[in-house]
Amino acid sequence: MATVSAPLVSSPKPSSSSSSSSSSSSYHASISFSKFTTKTNSFRPKRTITRTRSLTWLNPQQPRAALVEATPPPPPPTSAAPPPRPPQPSVKVLALPADRADDLQAEARAMARASNATLYTPELIASRYKSRPFKVVGRTFQILSALGTFAVKLFIDQRNGTLDQNKRIRAIELRNIFTRLGPTFVKLGQGLSTRPDLCPPEYLEELSELQDGLPTFPDVDAFACIEEELGLSLESIYSTISPSPIAAASLGQVYKARLKYSGKLVAVKVQRPGIEEAIGLDFYLIRGLGFLINKYVDVITTNVVALIDEFARRVFQELNYVQEGQNARRFKKLYADKQDIFVPDVFWDYTSAKVLTMEWVDGVKLNEQEAIEKQGLKVLDLVNAGIQCSLRQLLEYGYFHADPHPGNLLATPEGKLAFLDFGMMSETPEEARFAIIGHVVHLVNRDYEAMARDYYALDFLSSDVDVSPIVPALRDFFDDALNYTVSELNFKTLVDGLGNVLYQYPFNGKIIYAFQVSMSYHFNYKC
Repeated sequence: MATVSAPLVSSPKPSSSSSSSSSSSSYHASISFSKFTTKTNSFRPKRTITRTRSLTWLNPQQPRAALVEATPPPPPPTSAAPPPRPPQPSVKVLALPADRADDLQAEARAMARASNATLYTPELIASRYKSRPFKVVGRTFQILSALGTFAVKLFIDQRNGTLDQNKRIRAIELRNIFTRLGPTFVKLGQGLSTRPDLCPPEYLEELSELQDGLPTFPDVDAFACIEEELGLSLESIYSTISPSPIAAASLGQVYKARLKYSGKLVAVKVQRPGIEEAIGLDFYLIRGLGFLINKYVDVITTNVVALIDEFARRVFQELNYVQEGQNARRFKKLYADKQDIFVPDVFWDYTSAKVLTMEWVDGVKLNEQEAIEKQGLKVLDLVNAGIQCSLRQLLEYGYFHADPHPGNLLATPEGKLAFLDFGMMSETPEEARFAIIGHVVHLVNRDYEAMARDYYALDFLSSDVDVSPIVPALRDFFDDALNYTVSELNFKTLVDGLGNVLYQYPFNGKIIYAFQVSMSYHFNYKC
């Protein structure tokens, strides 16, 4: 409440008879005002008096002074009309663009079609196969006979001293065994092909062949799956569709088609029939083997069953193509804001748990250098785009493509780097991102002792491992590698050399990402 002071007003000089009273005639009055009238530029007090002192009046018609506390009146209006009402607060409803709203609704329908997709749990797998002993025994015999024969050959090579000499031959045999044993072992081989800490270079190279060129399944089965999953006939969906698959992967195969309603070219990925049953049985058996390893193999200190469960969980997630579509949408939102990165759109109305429809991408695989140069493109520009995108994935947002082999990276005719296949994605925790940045700094400064110590913080090495023997190996490898420019770099030689370092020491597989970022940063800096 504001205070307004009225000046002391002198009354006519009093008579002498009242002089004694004048000494006590100063006074203060306090009245609360809350309503003002505007007709006569006067105010009318509210009847409630909040503070009052008794007044000694010298003259009832002429008070000496007054001190008034009141809320100051607003400025008088220019007219006698009542003041306008203040604007009422309103709630604004922002409507989504029509295309975005339609896309969200289509995605919701796709999620509803995939509502019965299986989520991996050990209990679910056990409940499915405990009561089917004949099926379990038959598959066990098939796996043991194939892998057992291979193990005997390795044992003979070791006894004869020809283990190193026959590495290439045995690597080819293992690739063929994984292909015959089916999707689970193809996925296992693909995973091993990116683990230089587990496999020697010859095995890495041969197992990488499992990323492409796998056997197909009958087209009749694929087309029947499309119609069953989408509830529509092929004729009502496509104006044309390739009679045979364009590519085959471990979990499905891809057809090229043109949508009837829009005329757009799309890639239609169809899941292999019965794959969930086959993969579930294999993981049930492999998990049982993991229990035996944990119990009887003292050399292996890692919880093998936990690793198998994590791998199985990821594979079952890949079986849900709606999840893959959502991964692609998130990846596009985070990284396709750059002009040199391309991520295809998802067509949700034609997507379900077993069918994924995405925008068709014309391009050349990133490892086909001659074909890229024939299109008038510079390989160095594409490498730089990949480096920048890798840095953003691992350091900026921490959400990264976990399967970036050459088959999943294309150079488009426009010179963009296109990413494909978003079934396997992963995330880097924030604390790990900061640790990797420190690792990059140590690499640029060629501080190999600090680099080796980083592996404790990054959980790439167990705390009981002595890093002193690793430092010379890092120095020998990186001193050579860091002297190259990007145009001079042979990435196959780099990976082979890195694999030799990782294979000799007890690193875990996550280290490959730290090396990838470190080398990417260095070569981007030198460009």
